[in-house]
Parts: sequence; structure tokens; C-alpha cells
Amino acid sequence: MVFSSFVFLFRFLPCILILYFIVPGCYKNIFRNLVLFLCSIIFYAWGEPVYIVLMLFSTVVDYINGGLTGYFVNRDKKNIAKIFVILSAIINLMLLGFFKYADFAISVWNSVTGMNVVSPNLALPIGISFYTFQTMSYTIDIYRKNALPEKNIINFGAYISMFPQLIAGPIVKYKDISVQLRERKTNIEKVSYGVIRFVTGLGKKVLLANQAGEIFSNISVYSQSQLTTMAAWIGMFAYAFQIYFDFSGYSDMAIGLMAVFGFDINENFMYPYQSKSITEFWRRWHISLGTWFREYVYIPLGGNKKGKLRTYINILAVWFLTGLWHGASFNFIAWGLYFCVFLIFEKAVGNKILEKLPSFMRRIYAMLVVYFGWFLFAWQEIPSHRLYLKAMFGRTEAGIIDNATLYLLTVNIILFIILFVGSTELPKKCAMFIYGHTGNILSQIIVSVYVVFVLLLSVSYLVNGTYNPFLYFRF
Repeated sequence: MVFSSFVFLFRFLPCILILYFIVPGCYKNIFRNLVLFLCSIIFYAWGEPVYIVLMLFSTVVDYINGGLTGYFVNRDKKNIAKIFVILSAIINLMLLGFFKYADFAISVWNSVTGMNVVSPNLALPIGISFYTFQTMSYTIDIYRKNALPEKNIINFGAYISMFPQLIAGPIVKYKDISVQLRERKTNIEKVSYGVIRFVTGLGKKVLLANQAGEIFSNISVYSQSQLTTMAAWIGMFAYAFQIYFDFSGYSDMAIGLMAVFGFDINENFMYPYQSKSITEFWRRWHISLGTWFREYVYIPLGGNKKGKLRTYINILAVWFLTGLWHGASFNFIAWGLYFCVFLIFEKAVGNKILEKLPSFMRRIYAMLVVYFGWFLFAWQEIPSHRLYLKAMFGRTEAGIIDNATLYLLTVNIILFIILFVGSTELPKKCAMFIYGHTGNILSQIIVSVYVVFVLLLSVSYLVNGTYNPFLYFRF
């Protein structure tokens, strides 16, 4: 079940909201957490009921390991506590490795050895990459004394399975949400903010990401005789905006829903396409994932405090794992290592060079690097990369441009302008200007009209459209 579907918007979501607000918020929100836990399990089971067992198993295992870790840490027996931290990490990584990487590992083994080991061909449990990282951070933070063990398993289950951010993040660390699980309160301001944020994310997904994605989907299957150089560039331009509005739209919807339920969680995107370096880009894109790797991998490895060579090795390790986290395929590993090269370059000498350049040149540099990075991300098959890259640099039978490409550009030029402007802070600044220069009642009317308009337009597109994928659904 995806957020941009009629089943979610008009069945699941209204039901859970009614149940959630009927139940009293007393006794430290235990009843509302129970509603969230049970409804999240239903949400998770909608597509693959068998994997409920896997999530419940992870919940129980980490609840026990977290409790035992806290017990021994509080008694200054950190060596014993470390056993349960390691046990939690091993179990979680084994589950992630088996379900996400077993087929990939077997295919590599078969190609290297010439053997014919049969792959299990398991369906990937929805959101396993996200909730695995959340459960691992729980026991680690208890060991570091950054969080206290959760005594109530209902609260812990709600944290692990929370459906708004289950399938696509943001990755929420327990230490950032533990107090809110017990003491949060809902009010009209928070609910209003959550609705606006959710509808904005829905509009990003349905009205922008889907339209850009359909352009790329059509161009990506062009034959060599059809794919002009201009069409290749348009296709990657469309993909870059599809993946941004797709993922940031889901993050907006998640943050909005969490706000409706009374939670405040951190931002996951901060206008990454305005970045002036690759280092800055990765501070703005998928912030929760970058923060997780920094706190639980990069810094424990030594960060930048053990010399330049060790720093570069640590960056390499983090970005190899970042690429692998995104998918069990060589193209994702190559994508991670690709960014690793530029991050090391910037840390070594690049930042000094970039500081001397005008802002617009730095932005062009950053966006070109990101642009070709998405090229690696878009296809799992390496031959597809080569053919498309050749076309982008003029080595194609179809030539630079033809009438079909010109028509494609003409009919979508307004969409591309909207995509470009929408990826910047300009819409937010305009909204804040209008809000700050109108009366309270008028501003409320404007916001209400905006929400109704975007919601109705999004629903209309869902009724008439058939293209509604979610790129991060299986991560």
C-alpha cells in the first residue's frame, strides 16, 4: 500500500484517524500507541502478510536486547552489555542480508565459480532497510547512554512499525522520539500543519514526480535509432526530478502524518539541488540516512581524527555501504563509489578550489555530478548505461535532435520549468511572503484553498493516470 493510492487515502487513512482520535490520550498515550502499532501491522501486512512475523520477531528481539543492554550498562558492566549490542546487530544484519542480498550474492557466486546454486528469489520485505537501521540504533544508543530502554513493548512496537515512515523514512532514531512516544500532545495547529505538509507531499508525488517519471519511462526504452542526444539529456533531466519529488514527497507525507499523530521528526530534505558542492548535497539529501551512517559507522571508524589516509578509507567504507544499502546490484555500489570519489576530492583539495569560484559555477558543478550520478542509479544493467551515455555525448544513430524530440520538449517545457522552480526555496519564500503580508483570516483562506486545490488535482490525476510507481518502495 502506497500513500498515493485510493485504498490508503480513502479507506486506511480515514479509519486510523477516527480510531486514533476516538481513543483517549491518557496513560502516557498507551492506547493511541496501541492503535498505531496494530494499524501499522495491518498496513505492513497489506501486500505481504507473511512478513508480519519478521517484523514482530525483530521487535521482540530488539526489545529484549535493548532491555538487557540497559540493565548491564546501568550496573557498569559494559563488556556484558556489548554482547547484546553485537547480538542485536548480527541478527538484524543477517535478516537484512538474507532477504535483501541473498539472491545477489548467489548470482555473483555462480558467475565467479561457474556453479548453478539456486536462488531463493525472496520478495523483499517492505521497509526492511529502514526499520533495521532504527532497531540497530536503539540498542547502540542505550549502550552509549544516549537513551533509556523502553519498558513498554507496545510503545516500542509502535516505534518500530510506525507506518508513516516505515516504507521510506525518514529514519527515526529512538533517542529522538522516546519522550514523544509517552508525552506527545495533539492540537489544532499541529494537525493543520500535518495536513498541509501531507497534501504538499502528495502533490509533489502525483503532480510532479509521476509526470517526470512518465517522460523518463518512455525515453528509457527508446531504441538506438530513436534515442537522440537531446532526448537522452531530457530523459535524465526528468529522472533527476522524478527521484527528488518522489522521495521528498514521501518524506513530506511522512512528516505530515507524524505531525497529525503528535510527533515532531527531523527534516529529510533541504533543497539539495541548490547545493554548491557534493559534500553540501549529501547534507541536504536523505538527511536521516547520512546522519545514521555518520553516527554509527563513520565516527566509530575514527571519522577524520586519525589522519588523512584513514579519513579517506572511512569515507570509502561509508559510501560503499551507502551504495549497497540502496540495492543489491553492482550499479548501486558503483553509484556509492562514484560519490565517494568526489567527496574525497573535495575534502582533499576540491573545497579550496570551489571557494574561489562564483556561486553559479559551484552549483553547476554540483548538479552535473549529481546528474550523472542518477545515470548510474537509474538502471541495474551496465550495458544500458553505456548505450545511454553514448547517446548523451552524440554517439547515436538518431542524431542530435529530431522532430519527435522537439515535440517532446515543447509539450513539456512548462512542466520542466515547474519542476526546476519547485526544487528550489522560491515557492517557500513566496508562501512566507504572502503569509506575512496578509491578515490572519485571509492567510487561512489562502492555505485552505491551496490544500483543497492540490488534493482535488492530485485525486483527479490518480483517477485518470496509471503511472504511479515509488522508486524507494523496495529499499
